[in-house]
Amino acid sequence: MALKRTSDGSVDLRTKQGKAIAARMAKARAARSKSKTTKSTGTKLKRTQSGKVDKRTKEGKAIAARIAKARRAKNSLSNRLKRLFS
Repeated sequence: MALKRTSDGSVDLRTKQGKAIAARMAKARAARSKSKTTKSTGTKLKRTQSGKVDKRTKEGKAIAARIAKARRAKNSLSNRLKRLFS
């Protein structure tokens, strides 16, 4: 069943279907605004004055360790062979 439209092409909110759509949209807006306020983005990393992550903190040391591990893996023998033969 087609939705009744107004002269400008938007859904007519005076009809039963239009009122149902408006109620769903209001519910979705309320849920979205509620989730924005309660949503946590995780731990806030401490940064130096230049904007880099402070490596003196626990999180900074963990990040530095992951980066070092990735650098070691990048230059490993198996990865060198992969690059050589691919």
